[in-house]
Amino acid sequence: MGLYEQIQETAQAIRQRAGGLAPTLGIILGSGLGPFADGFARQVVIPYAELPHFPHSSVPGHAGRLVLGQVGAATVVAMQGRVHAYEGYSPSQVTLPARVLCALGIEALVVTNAAGGIHPQFSPGDLMVITDHINLSGWNALAGPNDDRLGTRFPDMSQAYSPGLRARLLESAQRREVPLRQGVYAMVAGPSYETPAEIRMLRTLGADAVGMSTVPEVVVARHMGVPVVGISCITNLAAGVGTEPLSHDEVAETAQRTAGIFSRLLTDFLSGAARN
Repeated sequence: MGLYEQIQETAQAIRQRAGGLAPTLGIILGSGLGPFADGFARQVVIPYAELPHFPHSSVPGHAGRLVLGQVGAATVVAMQGRVHAYEGYSPSQVTLPARVLCALGIEALVVTNAAGGIHPQFSPGDLMVITDHINLSGWNALAGPNDDRLGTRFPDMSQAYSPGLRARLLESAQRREVPLRQGVYAMVAGPSYETPAEIRMLRTLGADAVGMSTVPEVVVARHMGVPVVGISCITNLAAGVGTEPLSHDEVAETAQRTAGIFSRLLTDFLSGAARN
């Protein structure tokens, strides 16, 4: 079975269990940010393990559940956790969930992640809207044969992150009094954290935050013509920026501490996006 057929089969399995919900907005919730979906109204929960072809996350802080429901006026499908190439998955497996969300008919995709802060003015707990990205993972999700039913062979990435959606997110931040940084996200392969020398390189290249995900999902969403907006939760200072050893526990703890403002921002944005 080809990738296109896998995507359609998974999307159909979701529709059969969605209880009549037809999501128009999708969101991928990164490390420690999954609890946002627990507050959805009319909630329908589907474990990844119960969906055909859907990969299962092995990383703490990624619950591995698909949640459909209402956020204000918006009908939303959310991924509580994602998989990464460093877990042993292929590029097509890593990005299949994002493609499935797009195949469900969403009009916009919100990608979120936990990231290390590179910008000297960033602090743990800050939220950053992603203005652009740098792919230093060593792989591209579109490598290999292209299926024209999914998108063009050479998709444009000059506006990988929708300026219009970003403007709406900034409006939501102002309305809900949520401080919101802006910056460039760099993706590295992981799973080891970066060295101080690598962080100096990333700063020189123009990166403000660094992580091990998100970029492949953005690439395939744009391949399929779905606009994207991204939010990074700065959960720690990157190597050489701060003095403390880096750990995934710190990442999860900081993400949990920002849950309140993260939820305020996303709730306002998703409700507003549904009205526009």
